[in-house]
Parts: sequence; C-alpha cells; structure tokens
Amino acid sequence: MRPIQQTDVPDTINWSVFKTLIPYLAEYKVRVLLALLCLVLAKIATVGLPFILKHIVDALDGEQLQLVAAPIMLVVAYGVLRLLLVLFGELRDTLFGRVTERAMRRIGLKVFNHLHHLDLDFHLNRQTGGLSRDMDRGVSGINFVMRFMIFNILPTIVELLFVVAILAFNYGISFALVIVVAVTCYVAFSVKATQWRTRYIREANKADSSSNSRAIDSLLNYETVKYFGNEAYEANRYDRELAVWEQAKRKNRLSLFTLNGGQALIIACAMTAMMSLAALQVAAGTMTLGDFVLINAFTMQIFIPLNFLGFVYREIRGSLANIEKMFELLAKPTKVKDSVNAVELAITDGEISFEQVDFSYQSQRNILQQVSFKIKAGQKVAVVGASGGGKSTLVKLLFRFYDVSGGRVLIDGQDIRGVTQQSLRQAIGIVPQDTVLFNDTIIENIRYGRTNACEREVQKAIDLAHLRDFINSLPDGEQTLVGERGLKLSGGEKQRVAIARTILKNPAILVFDEATSSLDSYSEQQIMAAINEVAKGSTSLVIAHRLSTIVDADNILVMKDGAIVEQGNHQQLLQQDGEYAKLWQLQQKSDSTSKDNKDNKELT
Repeated sequence: MRPIQQTDVPDTINWSVFKTLIPYLAEYKVRVLLALLCLVLAKIATVGLPFILKHIVDALDGEQLQLVAAPIMLVVAYGVLRLLLVLFGELRDTLFGRVTERAMRRIGLKVFNHLHHLDLDFHLNRQTGGLSRDMDRGVSGINFVMRFMIFNILPTIVELLFVVAILAFNYGISFALVIVVAVTCYVAFSVKATQWRTRYIREANKADSSSNSRAIDSLLNYETVKYFGNEAYEANRYDRELAVWEQAKRKNRLSLFTLNGGQALIIACAMTAMMSLAALQVAAGTMTLGDFVLINAFTMQIFIPLNFLGFVYREIRGSLANIEKMFELLAKPTKVKDSVNAVELAITDGEISFEQVDFSYQSQRNILQQVSFKIKAGQKVAVVGASGGGKSTLVKLLFRFYDVSGGRVLIDGQDIRGVTQQSLRQAIGIVPQDTVLFNDTIIENIRYGRTNACEREVQKAIDLAHLRDFINSLPDGEQTLVGERGLKLSGGEKQRVAIARTILKNPAILVFDEATSSLDSYSEQQIMAAINEVAKGSTSLVIAHRLSTIVDADNILVMKDGAIVEQGNHQQLLQQDGEYAKLWQLQQKSDSTSKDNKDNKELT
C-alpha cells in the first residue's frame, strides 16, 4: 500500500464534507454507477469463494472418487472466480480512478485560483510552507476518502452482513454470534485506541508542518542567512523542530504497537473460537471438513479488511479534516472583490485622480489622510518623503490591492472600485523596487508581461530596455535560467528585465516604485535612461528615494505622516525651502561625502 501523508486527526468526524464533494463526483455519474456495480460483483465473487472451497474439500475427502471430473471442475471454478474477483476489483479502481482524479484536479485548480484572488493582506500573513501542505493534504485526502470509504468500509460492512446471515442460516447462531461479538470488540477497540493515539499523531503533524515551514522560510531567505553567517543558527533551529517531531513520532510508533497488538489479540481469539466450534462439530459428524474450511475462509475474509480499520478510520478522519480545511480556504472571502455591476476600465487619456483618500491597514493606525492629487494624461508625477510616509501605499491602492477607507481613486473619471480588477491591472505597468522573477529563462520572464506576444515584440522590448548586450554576453543567451526569485541576476539586471516586461505589456499608465533605490550610480543611469525612454507619452507615477532621478518630473508630491505637505516642480520646491529642500540638501551632502571618500581611496 502506498504510504499516506500524515494527516491532522480531529476529535470528531465532520460527515458534511461529503456534501461538498458530491458536485465534483456528479460529473461522471455513469462511471460511478459502473464502479459500484463492479464492487457488488467483486463482493459476490468474494462470498462465493469459500463455498467453492467447501465443495472441493468435500469432493476430495470422499472415500471413493466416483467422478474425477467433479473436483477438477470445482478447482477450475475456484480459479475463474478468483480471477473475476481481481478483474472486477481492477476494473472498479480504473473506472473510479478517473472520477477521483478529475475531482482532485478540479478542486486543486479551484483552490489555486481562489488563493490568487485573495487579497494582499492574506498573502502577507500566510506561511507558504504550511499553506502548501494544506493544499497537498486536502487534495490527497479526497483520493483517500473516496477510495477507502467506498471501496473498503462500505464493502466490508456489506460482506459482514452477508457472512453473518450465511453462518446463522447454515451453521447456527453460535458462529454468527462469535463473528458479531468479535467484530464489535474489534471496532470498539480500534476506534478507542485510535482516538487515544490522536494526540500523538497531532503532535507529529504539527511538528512536521512547523519544521517544513521553518526549512522553507530559511531557504527562501538563503541570502540573508549567508550575509549574517547564521547557517549554524538556522540548522539548530531546524534541528529543534525535528527533535520535537522525532519525540512525537516515537510516541506515535509505540501507540501504534499497542493498537496493532490489541487488534491481533481480538482476531486470534475470534479465529480460535470459530475453529474450535467448527472442529467440535466436524468431530461430532454434524459438519464436513469442507464446512470447516468454509468457516475458516469466511472468518479470515472478514478480518483481513478489518485489520486496516484503525489505520483507515484514523486516515479518513484526518482526510476529512484536511478536506474541510481546504474548503475553508475556498470559503475565505477576499476583502477586495469586483462589484456586481463591475465594468471593463475604459482608458481614454490615462488621467489619475486621488480625491481625499484616507486609508489604514488597521483601525488604530492611519496611513493616508485626505490625500488629493491629479496626474494628467502624459504627465510624470513623483512622490517623495521619508520611509513610512505612505508613498508605496499609493501604489497598492492604485492597483486596488486594498480598497480606500475614505475618498476615491479615479482613472479617466472612473472609480476603480466600479471596474473589474483584471481590466484595471491590465492598464497599469509597474517596475517595482524589488523585482522578483520566476525560476525560468530570461526570455520567459520577459514574455510574462504579455504571454501572447509574438517574438518580434519580445525582441523589441529587450532592445528598448537596453538588455541586448547583457543577454548576448551570457553563454546561454535568452535561455539563461535566472534562478529562484531571480537570484542569479544582479539588481540592475533584474530591473532591466522588469522594464522589458513592462514595455511588452504596453500599459497606458506606468508606475515606478523606487525602481533605482538599491542600484549603484552607473546602473541607476542606465535604468533611468531606459525608464525615461519607456515613459515618453505615458502617464507616470514615480515613487522616488533618490531625488536626482525625478528633477524632470512635472509635479513632485512631498509626503509626511500620510499627508501631502508640499507639491510643485523641482525648482519651485527648492525655492519654498521646506521639506523637499531639506531632503535635497541631505542627499547632496551625502553624495558629496561619498564622492570624496571614493576619490581619497583612489589616491591612496
């Protein structure tokens, strides 16, 4: 049997989960019915096998074999029945496998899409490792529940009823009573012991998820670990998580020994009781040797599937809980969603207006307060100010990652809350401060800006972003893999890829969120040249850290504590001798000091 992933076992079973699965199974009604028919036929073959054995033994046990063909035919019949049992079982699995696999695919895709539609706040607070495990366990749980519930538990119950009725009718109530008592004790013990083991399984699962999240978080921050030389620290933290997991698994293993031992004892007692009763009746002449074999076969057939009851019961409980947890993800509402009457955004000029916008991530902390400004079509407007002043929040609100708490944001006179998010984001291109690339080739990362773009358009974007020389210098050229999150490229190289991607998107509105703040002067000049070339004729919003990059802006907004305290062009703001002038003087002084230090190093 394939090893099943550890699941978190709840205290109770939530049977209502089956209701949520029914629509996904209804797609293949005919297949489900055929699979159930094969199940019934396989179970008839299973019940018929002991009778064939009985007749074979009785025929062979006769003092004189008057007809040799009779036992031979019975043996052939036994082989045919055994073959049919396997074939019906395989056919059942093949038919129902398509049903469960399609349900897993449908639900997995639905969860994936839903996670992409959840708001930014959810993703900022998620743990990627734990979320990945929840999805994986939920989808795997569907397969487990469907297969074991329908093809293990239900058939076993049906077979048990058949066997009890056959034994009671043919051999007396005592045989049926032994089976009923043994099965009752077996089920009661398995359920009780499994519930007792639950806390150990839960501890192991919690430790498993915790250690997995710890490992993924550490690997995602590989550079930070290296910068601070904290490999040993990370290893110790991971080992502490693994130590908790090891301890929980040890308790889990010991409790499993108790469960299996108790089940084995009940089975042994039942088999002994059944064989003793049968042996006594054979000795008394009231039962044939074939009957003895039949009773032995029936008893073994009943307990073989029950031998997995503890495991199946626990896994079904855990799988149902995992499915429920996955459906909870599906039920999680997004805070930002399209209105019922949402329309496509119609871009005419690309004018942006913020009108008395208020915003707060939490009610106790206001980020923006009565922010109002306008970016006319084709203008370049820059936003500057100290960190935490609310500059990047403007970008998040423009992309509608969050909805404003008060006021409104307009594009060409349309409130962005009244248009579809897809059309809104399609109209805006961004070069972010921290460009994160997919672990794919350079060309595919650029093509991500517009996945249906032709090769000529992609090559044009590469040229406009001044990427051609860099790509030509690489051994694999455009097919160079950039590594996870683009770690194989420098900051400037990643920024040029981001610019090419945005050029390919060809949006009406461009946003540059501190796109050069982490670059050296040479890279900054190259990136700024590319940005200025791209932004010609487009409406541009620039979040700037270095003021030297936005001296040509049509309007500069100076933000402080979530409010606009000054605005004007570069010269006007310098003449005001306010916040902007102070920031300018500080950066000029810092640049001058850096230049002097560089000159001194060159002289020495």
